[in-house]
Amino acid sequence: MAYELKAEDFSVQGGHANISKEEWDARVDLAALYRLANMYGYDDLIWNHITMRVPGTDHQFLLNRFGLLYNEVTASNLIKVDEQGKVLYGPPDVNTAGFVIHSAIHNTHHDMKVVFHSHAPAGLAITALQDGLEFLTQDGSMLWGDIGYHDWEGLSLTLEERDRLAKNIEGKKCLIMKNHGFLAVGANAGEAFMNLYYTVRACRVLIDAYSTGLKLDKSREDIWRLAHRQYDDFPLGKYEWPALLRQCDRVDPSYRY
Repeated sequence: MAYELKAEDFSVQGGHANISKEEWDARVDLAALYRLANMYGYDDLIWNHITMRVPGTDHQFLLNRFGLLYNEVTASNLIKVDEQGKVLYGPPDVNTAGFVIHSAIHNTHHDMKVVFHSHAPAGLAITALQDGLEFLTQDGSMLWGDIGYHDWEGLSLTLEERDRLAKNIEGKKCLIMKNHGFLAVGANAGEAFMNLYYTVRACRVLIDAYSTGLKLDKSREDIWRLAHRQYDDFPLGKYEWPALLRQCDRVDPSYRY
């Protein structure tokens, strides 16, 4: 029988720990991701989750306190957990599905330091299409060949699903979780956000294009491959992230505290 995690499976270890500058900087970036998800419509009330591996650790990661709206998340109220779900810093208010989904990635893929899970309405319909996402426009080409798929297994509450999640996102930037939502990963906050941003936009473009009822021009595979390679000169997040942080600061800088 599959083992289902429950709230009582999470325990708090010790009191408050000292936070290094590296961890604090990571907390600020992660809190900014939550605020940006709220601004761009990628949140879902108190549900979903974004995580970041704690700098200098193999498996510890930061995530939101369950029950907070995304615009309530700050650097200081993020929770730190280990690979077993033990809370190392903060209250034991951990979203079980959040731990299962994100530990699958953090425990297996060390290059994926940020994991962004979303039920973004603008692209959710694509998760229910049998043929998945089709690429139609230039900016979608940066993710051409970099999107994996994971079949729906019901609510992500069992540890057994982790191996399949980790396998299906291996070598990819995003994962379409069929009939469920999205995962985007990155080596840093900016890359993860932009991977999700362009995935959701490609989904929206596909829906809009098909809704016209007109014949679509899907171009040629060699052009998609060329454009994908050309985008290597413009690393996602490198130029966008400083601008996105400025946007957060203008709207509400409380995420930094």
